[in-house]
Amino acid sequence: MIVIYRNGQRTVITGWRAWLVTAVAVSIAALIVVLAVGLLLGIALTVSVILLFAIPVAIALALIANAVMPKR
Repeated sequence: MIVIYRNGQRTVITGWRAWLVTAVAVSIAALIVVLAVGLLLGIALTVSVILLFAIPVAIALALIANAVMPKR
């Protein structure tokens, strides 16, 4: 049984309609969680791949700069 108060009036939802409302609410909540987890996983993978390529390139550039730059 679901009880909703609107504008001072009480609405009671019972039976199969209550099950339907609950199922829809749970489905929407699960969808929001799945979308949030997918977004966070995508961000984490993107940052990981960028770092996977950026760190070796930075090291190589530092080694090249060290070899090319004149010593003081």
